[in-house]
Amino acid sequence: MTEIHTLSAVQLAREIRDGERSPVTVVNALLDRIEARNDRTNAFITVTAEHARRTAQEAARAVAEGQQLGPLHGVPVAVKDLDNVAGVRTTFGSRLFEDYVADEDDEFVRRLKAAGAIIIGKTNTPEFGLGCTTDNLVVGPTGTPFDTTKIAGGSSGGAAAALADRLIPLAQGSDTGGSIRTPSSCCGVFGLKPSFGRVPRVNRPNAFSDVTPFSHTGPMARTVTDAALMLDVMAGPDPGDPFSLPDDKTDYVAATERSIDDLQVAYSPNLSIYPVEPVVRDVVDKAIDAFVDAGATVEHINPTFNCEQKDVLDAFYTFAKVRWESLFDNLETAHGLDPRGADRGKLRPITVETILESTSVTTREYKRADVVRTKVYDGILDILAKYDVLVTPTLGVLPFEHSEFPTEVDGADIEPLRGWLLTQPFNFSGHPVGAVPAGLTSNGLPVGMQVVGRRHADGDVLAASAAVERERPWQDTYPE
Repeated sequence: MTEIHTLSAVQLAREIRDGERSPVTVVNALLDRIEARNDRTNAFITVTAEHARRTAQEAARAVAEGQQLGPLHGVPVAVKDLDNVAGVRTTFGSRLFEDYVADEDDEFVRRLKAAGAIIIGKTNTPEFGLGCTTDNLVVGPTGTPFDTTKIAGGSSGGAAAALADRLIPLAQGSDTGGSIRTPSSCCGVFGLKPSFGRVPRVNRPNAFSDVTPFSHTGPMARTVTDAALMLDVMAGPDPGDPFSLPDDKTDYVAATERSIDDLQVAYSPNLSIYPVEPVVRDVVDKAIDAFVDAGATVEHINPTFNCEQKDVLDAFYTFAKVRWESLFDNLETAHGLDPRGADRGKLRPITVETILESTSVTTREYKRADVVRTKVYDGILDILAKYDVLVTPTLGVLPFEHSEFPTEVDGADIEPLRGWLLTQPFNFSGHPVGAVPAGLTSNGLPVGMQVVGRRHADGDVLAASAAVERERPWQDTYPE
């Protein structure tokens, strides 16, 4: 019988529903694997073993009694440790919340549980999600299973590493500047940044906090169909989120089975403004052939955004600083913490430097950044007026050594913390983006590419991504 850790979520759900496998057996097998292997990557902050085993027993009884089962019945899922699971600690990757236990589930967690999913743990993230690598003072850094001395990406790095090391079949991630797509690239898994508002977030005290730049919650998995199944469960409107999208009746799993014979694909290896290492471009150039093999038409383009990479990154930091300062205000007012004073020593130095020691943003700077954001948005609209999807590398570099941030890419000087990402434009615009494994380099490191769809066309992104997977399957690439 096939080993449990190698099975997809779709397979597990089917076998559990048919009585071929018990949820108890599945959960115990994956908990054993987590215990044996988590030290390699540091993927989990918290493992909810007792809760998972108890829930698995309840799930097994439901199968035995012939109860109506949800689409994820008995399937283990991990939640990023920025989000709440009732009765489980949420550290936010910070020593300030090392012992904080959530009172209630976030909305997407409620939906996963209602679909029968079993929460098996909370995955690692940088402090408050503020980083494109995953490291914190609670449990330390997360490495990619392909080479644990190198980054797993961030901020959903724990989720991606757990998937690639086959500790879990499904994980949730979030993405404000590339935080689903960056770790998906570094760990060779599939992640989806859905259309903004597709998966609702009920934020309080500020219901509008996810708007600038757009912050998305989405599924991560080893297969596109698994991610589509998870999105089917997570998506849908919620009145508590003023930006949640109405249900457009898309069957996301069915979308993965669509033909892409008529699909028009635009391919830009650098979005005209980003430096990309030749080794990354070589892998993505080869992966583009999968679209052609699947029946799509591909055209190489040089888009125009009327701005430079520095303009995009400066605008991102302008928005992010306002968001981060608001976060610290909330720590003081809602949680009684003093991150600017007595609790400052509990924060990572990079958090202090980036937020507490940076210059506050003026209203004029903020509105100038909005102009750059509009240029980027218009550039993306121009591309997708002619083509169905845009494809580009996710990162300009390969996974690098922990804390060894690149200072140049292909001979061009870059900002080390985020200058190697090609992700931020699509957080400016809110378009759906699939993070697709493009292949491995000659030394076995994963490379990813982004598949960007038209506004609200999540089904098109899933269809295109699944077609690539059929032509160039990546399931056998994961380390043993």
